[in-house]
Amino acid sequence: MKTVAVLGGGPAGATAAERLARSGLRTIILDEKLAWEKPCGGGITYKAYSQYPYLFDNDTPKKVVTDTFLAAPKSGAFKMQLARPLLIYSRIDLNGMLLRRAEAAGAEIEKERVLSLERSDEKWQIKTKSGRIDADYCVVATGARNPLRNVGTQYTAQDTMYALGYWVPSDQAHIDIQFLPNLEGYIWVFPRAGHLSVGICGKGESSQCLRTRLERYMEERSISRKDAKFYGHMLPALERGSWRNNRVAGDGWIAVGDAAGLVDPITGEGLYYAIRSGDLASKVLLEDNSWDRKADLYRQVISRDFGLDLTYGAGLAKRLFCGALFFGAVPTRMIDFMKRSPKFCEIIQDLFAGTQPYLELKTRLLRNVNTTLHEIFMSFLFRKLILSETQYERSTV
Repeated sequence: MKTVAVLGGGPAGATAAERLARSGLRTIILDEKLAWEKPCGGGITYKAYSQYPYLFDNDTPKKVVTDTFLAAPKSGAFKMQLARPLLIYSRIDLNGMLLRRAEAAGAEIEKERVLSLERSDEKWQIKTKSGRIDADYCVVATGARNPLRNVGTQYTAQDTMYALGYWVPSDQAHIDIQFLPNLEGYIWVFPRAGHLSVGICGKGESSQCLRTRLERYMEERSISRKDAKFYGHMLPALERGSWRNNRVAGDGWIAVGDAAGLVDPITGEGLYYAIRSGDLASKVLLEDNSWDRKADLYRQVISRDFGLDLTYGAGLAKRLFCGALFFGAVPTRMIDFMKRSPKFCEIIQDLFAGTQPYLELKTRLLRNVNTTLHEIFMSFLFRKLILSETQYERSTV
């Protein structure tokens, strides 16, 4: 029987391991921490739970959130009610649930740190603190801080972002998203079961600068840091050129999730791509073809499924966060449009749900531009008319 070693027990590794084990392959998960908390929001989009219904239909604690407030400098806030809710888990709860599914499917789980990985005679020798494990194939799911330099994605400092935040013992019913001036990123407040995830992700700034921005925001909104736990994490945020040469597979190995750099370069979302890549990797490994073809097949599958879309998104990111439109910052104008245009709101809704590909965004915007501009213009005229009528009534009293 073939043996597959899954190096990492996060969402990507657990998803791959579950499918492989369920199909009869001997599957071993090796992870030093297993389920652990992270600062990231823990949001599961409609795109994720519609494809993988078990992400919704389970007993794991979670929040089902529909109300989202988006804010940007000089535009105030806009309340958007999500037609397709966002599921928000604590990361330790979500990870634990996925690991239990993998174990129930037959995967062996070992709480071990992988010290080295060596390839010899078409076999892997995996050294851990407890000894050595031999495997025919490796699924690399070691996360963004992958210590195994000979496998997984390769990126420079320009291909990363920081995500850091606080686990705050408080509660609220809605999501807050705050865009900031001259930052390729944003602040979030996500309600989780029993606490809030209050954090920031950003590219091109030091973690200390980001933390200062976040703590200023928390002070302005009276979000107390007393008894709050701080977390920090690096995320892949590949530049467009880096996506083209992204190392996601090689001789005897396939990388998934953060270890493959598979994170949305605009939203910073990694959970969908972790789960999806784990699923795709397992399908490739289970296909009836030679093992030396797996790497090429996986690269093709990833590219077709979402790789090309994320590559295009990488080219949009800086313009979206730091660009200008109609003499104002793009996030500010985006919220202004949302306040005046139902059509534009629908587009943002679909971006939140994960159902609007970046590759098709320009076409959709152009298709709706006449309607959108008409809506904005009519809204402006209507407001002017109401204001003028009110002023006239007051002057005649």
